[in-house]
Amino acid sequence: MTKALLITFEGIDGSGKTTQIEYFMQKCKQENIPVVLFREPGGTPIGEKIREILLSKSNSGMFAITELLLYSASRHQLCRELIRPALESGKIVICDRFYDSTTAYQGYGRGIDLDFINLLNRIAADNLVPDLTFIFDIPITERFRRLGTRELDRLETEEQNFQEKVRQGFLKIAASEPNRVCLIDGTKTEDLVADEVWQNFNKLLKRVKI
Repeated sequence: MTKALLITFEGIDGSGKTTQIEYFMQKCKQENIPVVLFREPGGTPIGEKIREILLSKSNSGMFAITELLLYSASRHQLCRELIRPALESGKIVICDRFYDSTTAYQGYGRGIDLDFINLLNRIAADNLVPDLTFIFDIPITERFRRLGTRELDRLETEEQNFQEKVRQGFLKIAASEPNRVCLIDGTKTEDLVADEVWQNFNKLLKRVKI
């Protein structure tokens, strides 16, 4: 038996994050490990409405602080409404993005004060801290190749300089919190990446067995 855990998946768009979540969820199902999955922004009725506002290209005039507060509002609703209750009931919670994305995109990408963002992150996340975070890293050139001709949302259409700042932000987060963050080379094959994710998850399970 394991205690409740919060596992988050992070990375720039095109890094393979969502694909690896699918692999991970399938593996958990095969191993009879009960998990629940949420996404950011969104996950709740209120959060999904905020998501539409944030990602719509029609809102290109959105200011950086407005963007930051909207992401944080969606996260707070998700944490209070779904994530904390799931953890309190003993479940393992998987989240497709969490506050590290805010630090990377709005902090390192937009240049908003990191001390302010760290404080806001704690409030928005209702003081929840992930037990394990996977950050998938790929070069920006690989990001453009992978995204190809698919229709992009407002954040995905940002210029290359912004995307590189976000990538470097994720790398700095990984370097600053090695005990929580597992940095993974997203250019490896999907199977190799999935194996690395599963191995690190199992290391965490061994540490928290009760």
